[in-house]
Amino acid sequence: MDSSEPQPLPCPVTIVGGYLGSGKTTLINHLLAKADGSRLAILVNDFGDLAIDAQLIEGQEGDVINLSGGCVCCSYGNDLTSALMQLNVNDIDQVVIESSGVALPGAISSSLSLLGGYVVSSVVVLVDASTIQQHAGDKYLADTIERQLASADLIAMNKCDLINDEKKREIHDWLRRQYTACKVIEVQESEIPKVLVLVASTRTKPDNRSIQGTDHDASIYRAFTLSLPEKYDVSVVAEKLAYTGNGLLRVKGFVEDLNGVMQTLQMVGSRWSVQPAPQGVSSGLICIGLSKLCDEDQVKKLLEKN
Repeated sequence: MDSSEPQPLPCPVTIVGGYLGSGKTTLINHLLAKADGSRLAILVNDFGDLAIDAQLIEGQEGDVINLSGGCVCCSYGNDLTSALMQLNVNDIDQVVIESSGVALPGAISSSLSLLGGYVVSSVVVLVDASTIQQHAGDKYLADTIERQLASADLIAMNKCDLINDEKKREIHDWLRRQYTACKVIEVQESEIPKVLVLVASTRTKPDNRSIQGTDHDASIYRAFTLSLPEKYDVSVVAEKLAYTGNGLLRVKGFVEDLNGVMQTLQMVGSRWSVQPAPQGVSSGLICIGLSKLCDEDQVKKLLEKN
């Protein structure tokens, strides 16, 4: 192979963590139901607890369930690395790993760094808002809970409908104080907008829908576009956008670097990545943030100081 040829970009991986009963399996089912052409490989510890909609199942062969739209679901048992090595990354757009309730997403992320062909795009940790403080104060559970949350790029406060507004604010503030390096959102029934969990594939030239399409609730989330007419230090731009105080949750698009080369910028929660962009794309970023915290003008000013 000609060494000058561009190398294939790694397959993005989202790790979904959280203690028992936090809503991970419900989130996985939402993602499968709304795949909309994305070829997902869902890796779960055990099929037993994953009640996949029968209409999505096209067949099963051993530890692999073939789903509609090119998606698959694989059971990895105690050997996640082996399951990942057996996947054909050319047949999928993204991997989603549902960790067990007592597993540490940070450890999974570390093990992925040893594998070629994959890159962690985000770690999303769900918490049951009605029990998280109780669990965090339990001497037998506290260490697991703390390490799960500390590894998150995005914490989803789930089951917010089970507590009153005052308690919800208390828990939200507590999480933001305890885990300042990640971002916190409030959800019910694990309904996290797909765009906050999955990244658009950057291994081929994306169509307009993959970059601009969002499935967010306009009353909670705000979406806007940043035009980038100049050349930038893309890493500096990414770090500023990922800052936890600006209310941004998701950024995706293309930026021309200081050498005049177009780069793909992806940000989910507090994690960001910069990779070579496909040919023929134009600069610009789609930004999604919390309506109450994200100020479009303030975000633009961040880039003016670049």
